[in-house]
Amino acid sequence: MLNVIAREDAVKIVRRSAALQAPEVQRLPLQKAVGRVLAQDIVSECAVPPFDRSTMDGFAVRAADTFGAGASIPAELTVAGEIKMGEPAAVALSGGQCARISTGGMLPAGADAVVMAEHTEDLGDLCLCYGAVAPGENVTKKGDDIAPGSVVLRRGSVLCAGQIGALASLGIRSVPVFQKPRVAVISTGDELVQSDPTGGQICDSNSDLLFAAATNDGCDVFCFGAVKDERSAIQAAVEACLARADIVLISGGSSAGAKDMTVGILSSLGEVQFHGIAMKPGKPTIFGTVGKKLVFGLPGHPLAAYFVYRTVVSEALRTLLCLPQETPLLRGTLLENIPSNHGREELLCVQLHENGGVLPLHTKSGVLSVLTRAQGYLCIDRNTEGLPKGAEIDIYRL
Repeated sequence: MLNVIAREDAVKIVRRSAALQAPEVQRLPLQKAVGRVLAQDIVSECAVPPFDRSTMDGFAVRAADTFGAGASIPAELTVAGEIKMGEPAAVALSGGQCARISTGGMLPAGADAVVMAEHTEDLGDLCLCYGAVAPGENVTKKGDDIAPGSVVLRRGSVLCAGQIGALASLGIRSVPVFQKPRVAVISTGDELVQSDPTGGQICDSNSDLLFAAATNDGCDVFCFGAVKDERSAIQAAVEACLARADIVLISGGSSAGAKDMTVGILSSLGEVQFHGIAMKPGKPTIFGTVGKKLVFGLPGHPLAAYFVYRTVVSEALRTLLCLPQETPLLRGTLLENIPSNHGREELLCVQLHENGGVLPLHTKSGVLSVLTRAQGYLCIDRNTEGLPKGAEIDIYRL
């Protein structure tokens, strides 16, 4: 008999246990840090850009010298020189002067704007400006992008392309990141084979499914493989995985049948924190600790195992990486009624349609291919008798 608890309570227990593991930090070269989680705030020691620069090809000017200029009455300015790319501005402008400048060039002293080349006529020593510009027009000021002393990125930021680019703009070439959580995956079942099943055998999909999910979440993953339904074999596998991982995932053997031995093994090695979650699919989930290491007993049905991973295990990983609890991907509108009255929170894969429409994909916990058609999932509260067509509902990433 399972003593089920609400999923939100299960997540609290999991996050509290995961928080006992002190996150390890390593420093990586910037290009090897893509996708990793920043381990400390990054504070800028300089300005970006480091000088006032042009955003257009044209002429650097004193804006006041162009006031009143137009197509029929151009402003006549003396060309004082040219600003070369990558070099300090070697000229300083006084009244009635301008300087040739390229996009990204350093604005010379005295200039406060740039006239686009299309609005000028270059006569060599003289420039005709056929339009007025305001102070600051076509110019990026020093520090407009990043000011000195500002926090560029916060601890816990995932380093994607934009974040990497911002760090590179500061001349930062290496960053401290959290070590990847080490995850081990075990599948249990006499019926499991890797390929070419015969008779009552099936291919072990959970090992690769969970490997892919944890890898995608930024973990260093090790697959032990499939283990027969023998207590000694399963316990030996768990002990081997505990020796090299922070988190161990065991799929299968989590129910209360004669061959469901995970809870007994976990009790002998450590402490069972809960056995059973009031959710569908995923009710027979087990969670326990061995020292500070985390062990999850997941249902053998692939879809159930995946949903438990996505909604419970991933929260342990987010804690280890100092990330906040996951939030909805978007909010959509149901395109049909969804009945649900079994007293458990229900998770359903969904497809997203035009104008925010959401269509549930009804299936069974043993059916895995639904994940190839879904773009997210929704949750139906366990105290709700389904959801009506037209209801506004949160959608989460798969």
